[in-house]
This record gives sequence, structure tokens and C-alpha cells, in this order.
Amino acid sequence: MKFPRRSGVLLHPTSLPGRFGIGDLGDAAYRFVDFLTAARQSYWQMLPLSPTGYGDSPYQTLSAFAGNPMLISPEKLVESGYLSEGDLGDAPNFPNDSVDFGPVIRYKTALLDRAFANFRARGAVAAFAQFCDEQAFWLDDFALFMALKEAHALRPWHEWERELATRQKRALTRARKSLADEIEKQKYWQWLFAEQWLAVKRYANARGIRLIGDIPIFVSDDSADVWANTHLFNFDADLRPTVVSGVPPDYFSKLGQLWGHPLYRWKEMAKDGYAWWIARFRAAFAYADVARIDHFRGFYNYWEVPAGAPNAVKGRWRRGPGADLFRAVAGALGELTIIAEDLGDFDAESRAGVDALQAEFGFPGMKVVQFGFSSGPSDPFLPHNFTRDFVAYTGTHDNDTAVGWYQVSSTEGERDYARKYMRCDGSDIAWDLIRLAWSSVAQTAMTTAQDLLALGHAARMNMPSTVGPPNWCWRVLPGALNDAIAARLLELTAIYGRTP
Repeated sequence: MKFPRRSGVLLHPTSLPGRFGIGDLGDAAYRFVDFLTAARQSYWQMLPLSPTGYGDSPYQTLSAFAGNPMLISPEKLVESGYLSEGDLGDAPNFPNDSVDFGPVIRYKTALLDRAFANFRARGAVAAFAQFCDEQAFWLDDFALFMALKEAHALRPWHEWERELATRQKRALTRARKSLADEIEKQKYWQWLFAEQWLAVKRYANARGIRLIGDIPIFVSDDSADVWANTHLFNFDADLRPTVVSGVPPDYFSKLGQLWGHPLYRWKEMAKDGYAWWIARFRAAFAYADVARIDHFRGFYNYWEVPAGAPNAVKGRWRRGPGADLFRAVAGALGELTIIAEDLGDFDAESRAGVDALQAEFGFPGMKVVQFGFSSGPSDPFLPHNFTRDFVAYTGTHDNDTAVGWYQVSSTEGERDYARKYMRCDGSDIAWDLIRLAWSSVAQTAMTTAQDLLALGHAARMNMPSTVGPPNWCWRVLPGALNDAIAARLLELTAIYGRTP
């Protein structure tokens, strides 16, 4: 089975502890794998690993293929000889409970610049050359894009000179020559990320831990993907989006969510058999064993909002590529191990269409048990209404922690029903919800690190439709995920038959 009866934990690597202001792929990542192993878990789920752009959101990235250099471990660079211990001696006194992205980016960029200078001084490295050759299909455009962004004070590509924005051949040739060092640096950083990430993946896989990655359905307007493939997106003659992404009003927001990504020209993508998507899935499965697709319903139908609209209220539903896309991807890559994020409000026709798409390919959907206490016993998020082909979550990055939900975000009616449903008094609500997810018939059960730690509203990872701190900033304190928590999670995992 693609999804046997198992369980795991959602924790984005930026939330790992460490002394450099942001979680990275150093020792803390390996210790977290050890924690999962001790608790007999099977999955480590994370958010997108791509370099972040506007608002530091992992869902607003500069590339769908690249890794985030801020995740590179300075200590691992010391081990590999690209930095010295002395290089790390001037690390600022960063907070250990949150990420302050501005200072962190400045500090780590300086370290990575130093590592690149040392790399250049050592001469040619065969593994780096091989990486650049194998990844050239996306890496060449990405490295040039990032070099040009730096040369333009990080301004969006729409604001570059017309010949660069429109990728005129002579202009690109001149840029590659004048920015050769910066381009190589970007490639070097991507190589470092790949080396460190794949080492973590091998360590996890060797201990029976599978990694669940995240594929946002849409990509950012200011990204290498869009700049290099404008013909695949709905742009006008000036290369400005004519329509953008969002979702209509739902239980997350009365005005909907205006995401603002450019929308795909699906008919254009179909002409070459969805080659861009095949490459994207292939890259995702190189870094993860399972892929969660964010906003999966958008492949069936998606909300199209006119560019420039103040919110997502006025839009229209458009039909996506449906099964044609996944048949093409499966034909190229084989069986796909995918979790479909199918949350949100659906009319009957859309629900049936999305369900049929998931059923054809065996993609389980998501059930967030925190959502189940608002409408009585028929609520689809209550476990007695589940079937096996779901992933049960206590919560996700987009909603409150279990304790935060109980103390802040829920109504008294929801709290009362939750207490009655779980036969509890609410004093240990996070672990009550974990038990509820673990005891369900859903083949996969997931919780967040915040819920394992029974943390409140302040530990929430993201508030949809808002930008900036404290979104994406939360971090685990050193030593917080201890042996006692691992033992408690192991007990539930064994009781409900989720151990490997």
C-alpha cells in the first residue's frame, strides 16, 4: 500500500532549534529524526523548501525547483572545510524561539559568501560540476535570475530593463558574461543545499522515516519559473498578469484569500505533454518520498480573480487540467505518492469532481479534526465520519494550534461539543486531539510539533490573508521535544496500531 497505517509530525526545518537564528540542516535536523525514530513515527512533513520571497512565506517562493540557502547549516560547512570555526564566532545573539528574517538573512548571506570564496580558492570540484550539469534545466535560469535580482537591488523582474524582462538573447548573453561570478555563487549555494538536504533524507530513510514535501499548486509572479516561462502564464503584452489566484470567501476569510499568483495557460502546457509539471514533480520526489499538493482542488477547478482586484470576492471558477495532467506525470514518473490538500468550501459538483480525481489516482485527502466541532454529528471532520483513505491532522500550518484553537479561536459551543465528543475536560486538549486523530480509521495521522508541546496561540505558524511576522517565525526551543514526549507519542502510536 502507498499509505499503510502510520503517523508522523509536521515541522518545517526553519522551526528547528539552533544558534544561527533559523532552523537549518545541521545537527538539530538529525536529532529531530532521532526523536521521530524513538516515537516510532513514519513521517516528517514540512512546508515548501524553496527560497522565500515576499513576506518570507514558503508559499511565495523565488523558484519551484531551488532550495532555500537559509537552510544550509554553517556547522556542516565547517565540517566540509568551506568555513572555519572562527567564521562562526561572531554569530549574533539571535532569539531562540522565533526567526527574525531580516538579520538572519544578512548574517547567513555573509557566511555563504565567505564559503563561496573559499570554494573558489580550492579549485574545481567534480561533484559540483556534475550537479550543475544534471540540474541545468532549471538551475541555469534560476542562477541568472537571482544574479539579475541582486544587480537590480532585488526589484521584481517586471522592473528590469525591457530586454532582460523579455529575455532577449543578446541581453541574456551579456548578463551571463558580466554576472558570471554571481551566477556561479548561486549554483554553489544550490549544490550545498542539495548535498545537505539529501544527507538528511538518507539518514531519515535509513531509520524508516519518510519525508513529506509540499508542492504549492501556484508559483510566484516574481520567480525564475515565471520569468523563464512567461508563455505558460496568463500575461498581457507587457508581461503583466491579467488574472491571479485566490479562493472565494470561506471559513478562513470573509473576503476570500487573494494570493496573487499568475494563473497557468493550461492549454499551452498541454501542448508539450505538461513537461514543466513533469519536471517539477520529478524534482519534488528527489527531495521527498511523499508530496502534499497544496490547494489540490485547483487542478479540478480554480478561482480566477481579475488582476488588481482589492480582494478575492469577485472572481469566477475555471476548469483545471484534471486527470490529463496526472496521467501525463504518472506516465513519466510511475505511481505517484501524493496527499491532496482538499480543504475549503465546495459545491456538490466541485466536491464530486475532486473526489473522482483523487480516487482515480489514489490520492488521500485531508481531515483536520479541529474543524469537526461546529455543526453536529454529521460534520465531515469528525472521525466517526472518516474512511480509511484520508490523512487525519490535529491541525496544519494555516490554522491555530490545538491549545490556541481551544482557548482563542473556537466558540463556547465548539468547546462544549469537543469536550463531550472526546469525554475530556479540555485541560489537555492538544493530546486529546492527537489521540482522536491517532484512534481514527484514517490510514495516516499527523500532528504538529506545536501540538506535541501543547503550545498556545502564540506558536501559530501562519494566519491566512496576513503578511509578515509572526507568520512563519515560530521555532522549537532547544530540548523541548524530549524523551518524555517521544514516549507519550510512542504509547499512542502503539495502542492504535500505527507503529512500523
